[in-house]
Amino acid sequence: MRNAIVRFGALYVFNAAVLLLIGLLPSVRVGWHALWASVILTAAALLIKPLLSKMFSKGAAKSAAERTKTGEKLVQYGSIFIVELIIWVLTVIFSGVTVRGFVWGWVLPPVLLIIGWMIYDRIDDRLHSKAGRLYDAASAKIGGSRASDNANATGAPAAADAPPSPAETAGRAELAGDGLTPEQRRMLDELG
Repeated sequence: MRNAIVRFGALYVFNAAVLLLIGLLPSVRVGWHALWASVILTAAALLIKPLLSKMFSKGAAKSAAERTKTGEKLVQYGSIFIVELIIWVLTVIFSGVTVRGFVWGWVLPPVLLIIGWMIYDRIDDRLHSKAGRLYDAASAKIGGSRASDNANATGAPAAADAPPSPAETAGRAELAGDGLTPEQRRMLDELG
């Protein structure tokens, strides 16, 4: 859950910045709609983009043996542009972003989104690390850090936990026969 929130938050802030830059184009009006459009853009990037990319890459991979390396790159960039265009159209439809003009309003913003997401991909790890530290600090202030995170707000390892109570030991023994792996059980515990 923590990773999903951190990933959504970091991508949301980055998308808002990219949308504000796109709003500088003469035929695109974003304004305060950038906040809602960023939600749509982030959701599309996290949910729809992987599905569309997989669909387009499968179609492109069928005839990969017949193409040159340059041709293959052009097909990849073309499919990425189509995915970004679909995401841009969804963003315009479901938010208050207004677009006038074909090239400046419909062609150039997906290109800027591609460039923005290439930059985001480069700084992704640092952004997630910083957002994760902020999330942990906020979590610690609200209700204390969870032992399952194994880190405190500064990123240092958590102190050793107290030995489990007899009731917890009995509960773990009962759950041992449920067929879940320790990793699956840990993931369920993190969900709350």
